[in-house]
Amino acid sequence: MELYLVYAELERILQGMGIRVARRLVGNHITSLEMAGCSITLLKSDDEMRALWDDPVLTAGLRWGI
Repeated sequence: MELYLVYAELERILQGMGIRVARRLVGNHITSLEMAGCSITLLKSDDEMRALWDDPVLTAGLRWGI
């Protein structure tokens, strides 16, 4: 739940800067036993990169479009 609160604030800030979020992935995807807080990664993308992101994924940690 905390990650979604952080993301909501991040998206609010980005929208205020005129930055549109095209894809988002919120959750415990990369974790560490000793990690405190959260990690945020932003990437400027183009149509090709978004098309690759939208391809089907089937791994132990992620699954979509299958």
